[in-house]
Amino acid sequence: MKDIEAIKNLKARYFRLLDTKQWDEWREVFSTDFSAVIEGPHPDIEFHSRDELVDTNRGILAEVATVHQGHTPEIEITGTDTATGIWAMYDRVEIPGSGFEGWGHYHEKYRKVDGEWKISHIHLKRLKLAPLE
Repeated sequence: MKDIEAIKNLKARYFRLLDTKQWDEWREVFSTDFSAVIEGPHPDIEFHSRDELVDTNRGILAEVATVHQGHTPEIEITGTDTATGIWAMYDRVEIPGSGFEGWGHYHEKYRKVDGEWKISHIHLKRLKLAPLE
């Protein structure tokens, strides 16, 4: 249970640091070999490092109001230093002229590095995007 709670806290930091634009701290929630796939209903977006993810989001979201939330986590400890998780998600991104609300699921892999859980892979599967009026 201690590891599951630590992973829940990790994901809470992920959301808070992203929405409060604390980019250097946000980078630290990811492992050094991080990767991600963000799935539609738009063309898939891939990231091959935590630096690429952070730098891209900083460039797009630094001056934009965002709300990211994760709910109902399903976390499974798969080994001494590995785990997986699925989180229902909601986000709101207020980019002028192209903002949206989104719903879907994060499918994630976690790895314990030097005694601390890190996100090593994210596969975000969006079920719906709705443009902001």
